[in-house]
Amino acid sequence: MTIWDGTGLPPAVQARVDRARSSGVRSSLLDVPGHTGLSSCGFMPVGEVMGCIVEYIGFQGYGGCGWYAGGLGPSWTGYGSSASPPVITSGGGSASSWAGFGPYVDALYHGWGTALDRMLVEARELGADGVVGVSLTEHHLGAGNREFMALGTAVRSLGGTHVSRPFTTTLDGQDVAKLFHSGWMPAAIIVGISVAIRHDDYATRVAQGAWSPNMEVVGLSELATAVRADARRQLSSRAAHAGADGAILDSPVSLYVHELEVGEGHRDHVAESSAVASALVRYHKAETLPPSPLKMLPLSGARTTKRGSTFGSPH
Repeated sequence: MTIWDGTGLPPAVQARVDRARSSGVRSSLLDVPGHTGLSSCGFMPVGEVMGCIVEYIGFQGYGGCGWYAGGLGPSWTGYGSSASPPVITSGGGSASSWAGFGPYVDALYHGWGTALDRMLVEARELGADGVVGVSLTEHHLGAGNREFMALGTAVRSLGGTHVSRPFTTTLDGQDVAKLFHSGWMPAAIIVGISVAIRHDDYATRVAQGAWSPNMEVVGLSELATAVRADARRQLSSRAAHAGADGAILDSPVSLYVHELEVGEGHRDHVAESSAVASALVRYHKAETLPPSPLKMLPLSGARTTKRGSTFGSPH
């Protein structure tokens, strides 16, 4: 059995790619509208592609009291005051060791980045110019192990020009076709992640008491708002770094909140949020784009078909 060193394609994947090349069979996760839409833009599917990594996440960074961390570092978001504990976010911009769960967030970025990169390696082996309809999934395997997986359909331009690094997008084939016809194209999948902690002060504990009336837990509202805002900031920053002209979020910004026991009888709340988007670039600056390639059937008069000119890959 061939031992894989973690670079290139795993032996099992390489064998699958070789079979696809020799047989000419092209698998696809696209539905019929998506396949038709991409075909109208000059793209054809060349196969399913996948990238994954199983990563052990042990050390997650500072996990102490949110009030103590906020008092030592300038990384909170500004919600706090002298009477209210601050919300400390992993993306607060502080180089201080109290800035939050930086090592944990770095591990998450590494997991998603590696899964996407390995998917692109497989796509390049198939001669693809892009991967559409990418789904990102995370599985907890126990004992601190997590699998990060990216799965999509590789597509190739029918034109004569091809790219060295395929584009990636979470959008399906039909939406990608609409982008092409509007002068836009996908560039890359961008992920923004944030983890935040807030000290459970007296007001927060009272609001969650057994005899409390139905009321807002202000501290947790601040925590949820802050961590989502920071995840969006990280997403925006990474999209700008990639040179994108815009980005589309095709799913809500996620939120997960759990308690952290930082001492006997003392618990704080930690929130984790992530935002996934498809970064876009403009390739057609003119206000008037080429006619739509869709067939038009007149509803009156002679039974003739008017076809607009098609345009292929924008590469």
